[in-house]
Amino acid sequence: MTKVLVLYYSSYGHVETMAHAAAEGAREVEGVEAVVKRVPELVPEEIARKSGFKLDQKAPVATPAELADYDAIILGTPTRFGNMASQMRSFLDQTGGLWAKNSLVGKVGSVFTSSGTQHGGQESTILTTHVTMLHLGMVIVGLPYSCTEQNGVEEVKGGSPYGASTIAGGDGKRQPSAKELGMMRFQARHVAVIAKKLAS
Repeated sequence: MTKVLVLYYSSYGHVETMAHAAAEGAREVEGVEAVVKRVPELVPEEIARKSGFKLDQKAPVATPAELADYDAIILGTPTRFGNMASQMRSFLDQTGGLWAKNSLVGKVGSVFTSSGTQHGGQESTILTTHVTMLHLGMVIVGLPYSCTEQNGVEEVKGGSPYGASTIAGGDGKRQPSAKELGMMRFQARHVAVIAKKLAS
């Protein structure tokens, strides 16, 4: 079996929803197993509760060392000032041992994100996460334009050739749309197909 890890951080549940859609998409490829895990929360629980964080997320917490066990890693992180959230940054900063052993060289890497506004740094978040993946020796896979859902301006939506995304709205009430979830599934299928080819 080709193994895909969907690894995410989510404060309010938008990225969590996208992560589960990614796993669904990857599992549509025969011979592919997809697992959803999350990175540890760094915010103290009392403050997280006061801030309205979604604390009932069921995905197990991953450890940096286990990244080497997968053929592909799809990272999901909200946008924080045009970059990944500190929780994801902290997790990736702990992969130095994997880097030293070339443990992730040749594995497929892909990224998706969420932001509060339509132009809230989604592309810069994905692209700067790609930089970390390149340092780890990973093969970057995005969301090609063969995914036609990213075309058109008939509605507000995320998505770019760099990766799937969703827009939460300034108050966080907007949830990922059907088209955004469709793009997420497409990207994960694309990742799974390429990872399966490389693993064989």
